[in-house]
Amino acid sequence: MPTASPDWISQALAVGTALACGLLIGIERGWKLKEQKAGTRVAGVRTFSMLGLGGGIAGLIGSLGQPLVAAALVIGAVLIMVIAYTPELKRHHDSTSAVAALATIAIAFLAGNGSAGLAIACAAVAVALLALRTELHGFVDRLEADDVKALARYAVIAGAVLPFLPNGRYGPYGAWNPQKLWLIVVLVTGFSFLGYVANRLFGARRGTIATALIGGAYSSTAVTQSLAQRLGSKRPGGAEPAGIALASAVMYVRVILLVAILSTRVLVDFVILIAPALLVGAVAGYWLYRKAPSQAGPTPPGNPIAILPALGFLAFVAIAAVAARWAEGRFGESGIAGLILITGTMDVDTAIITLGGLSPTAISAPLAAVALAGTVLANMTVKLGITLAYARSKGISAALALGASMVALAITIAVAWTRL
Repeated sequence: MPTASPDWISQALAVGTALACGLLIGIERGWKLKEQKAGTRVAGVRTFSMLGLGGGIAGLIGSLGQPLVAAALVIGAVLIMVIAYTPELKRHHDSTSAVAALATIAIAFLAGNGSAGLAIACAAVAVALLALRTELHGFVDRLEADDVKALARYAVIAGAVLPFLPNGRYGPYGAWNPQKLWLIVVLVTGFSFLGYVANRLFGARRGTIATALIGGAYSSTAVTQSLAQRLGSKRPGGAEPAGIALASAVMYVRVILLVAILSTRVLVDFVILIAPALLVGAVAGYWLYRKAPSQAGPTPPGNPIAILPALGFLAFVAIAAVAARWAEGRFGESGIAGLILITGTMDVDTAIITLGGLSPTAISAPLAAVALAGTVLANMTVKLGITLAYARSKGISAALALGASMVALAITIAVAWTRL
């Protein structure tokens, strides 16, 4: 019995994927325009499905060595859509469906040309953008000038610099890889930007705890200062002690994620050290939250995306990389552990990044984990001091919660140190 050839199957899958992409977008458009009278819609689920099928066939023909035929099919489909949607644009001044039709053709062509996975992903993103119209418009309406500036700054950091940097070893001891250094800045400021956006969306509405949880994802120290200052004011206290404790618990999760991304070989040892402190901090924060009265949240921490601080962070990371290479050659792993501890006292992220840039033979995973845990303990000490300095006697409960977490971390560090 004859069987289908692998080429035929892959071609059918490519065109079928293109059809599925068109159908997916068409369902959303059809549902959105369902209230319009029959015959007044330019394109619905059937038309978008056909656009997907036609675009997929064009992409397949192009992959088979007939680019002119493929181009003619795509241009023809685009012209038909432009002609069909012109009256609609003049009446309603809404180009969403017209642009969605053009995007469907492009996505389907991508699938037919052999990039089925990317096409499905693009179709999913397109449907999400179309379906979230109200939410996206509401988000834009809530934006302020500083928010737009933050977006522009992060776009520069993430997209306008990285592609043009060289990928190689430069500088003293060959410690600098410009592309990797900037990629690290993109990653760390990305955490900041995501936390900032989430804070702007939900922090003010969901109160002190939401502000602490979201803000703690990018600057638990800033959240601690903000909440402690509020707690120390003449106004009656609310959920600020719980917010301080929970912001530090989120910080534990954040550093674990950074270690997982940047220093994977240390992850298991580091999680073993950090997990008890994370558990104690989360339980203490929840207990304080249960005791706290309801109260509106504080103003979210300031915009973290600024060009000059990002460049300053880059310079600090670069200096730490050179120092680590120098310590590696001169003192061995004990010197590197001390350097990581000193560096992390000022910035835990930098210590993690410095460790991630070292070779696996430079320092053992258990010793590196102890050094990183020590930096977290030092950072917690700073936040404990901030809490007591700003909140004074009103911050005792928050200080006790931080102290309990610090004790748990100190015990695990001591046990691990005795086993090295």
